[in-house]
Amino acid sequence: MDSATESQDLLDHSATFAAMTEATPLDWQIVAAHNRAFADDVAGRVLDHLRLLDGDCGGFAVDRLEHSVQTATRAFRANKSDEYVVCALLHDIGDTLGSYNHQDIAAAILKPFVSEDHLWMVEKHAIFQGYNFFHHLGLDRDMRDQFVGHRAYDLTVEFCQEFDQAAFDPSYDSMSLLEFVPAVEALFAEPKNSIYLTEDGQMAGATEPPD
Repeated sequence: MDSATESQDLLDHSATFAAMTEATPLDWQIVAAHNRAFADDVAGRVLDHLRLLDGDCGGFAVDRLEHSVQTATRAFRANKSDEYVVCALLHDIGDTLGSYNHQDIAAAILKPFVSEDHLWMVEKHAIFQGYNFFHHLGLDRDMRDQFVGHRAYDLTVEFCQEFDQAAFDPSYDSMSLLEFVPAVEALFAEPKNSIYLTEDGQMAGATEPPD
């Protein structure tokens, strides 16, 4: 039986255990096969969630989706890497669920797929963005100074000052979201960091376990 046929056979079944302590190796092969099939469309689900930002302006001159696309467009036109551009596109994807920590949600989504520096940039961008407005709200605009000396400090300053804070212009000619889909799909195709990766970089359960 070839691997494609075997995978489809596993997808035709469900694990039978009611508690994990009762599971068999076959149960976990079935679960792993279903997880692989589900994970294949993580990019589609991420894009669907990003589209939830459409129409929500939050008091800004553009809605949150336009801000995201405009940030990514500005990064793309500055010849940033595809990974950087996708981070720019998704940096505020957590706005719908993380009203008090949106940056953490974006970072959690991107963590398995991006470099440490780009992850740090996304994770800290809310603090660095504060340089532009915290003083208007009675907060410390220099909160970012606690990270002076970090290797991604300048990268994050650049992201916020050159792309993020400038991307609220309703007259800007942004690219369409569809133009970013190939880069999003490529980024989410294979994780780089995950507790579910084996020593050779394969997703656990991608091959049959040894007898």
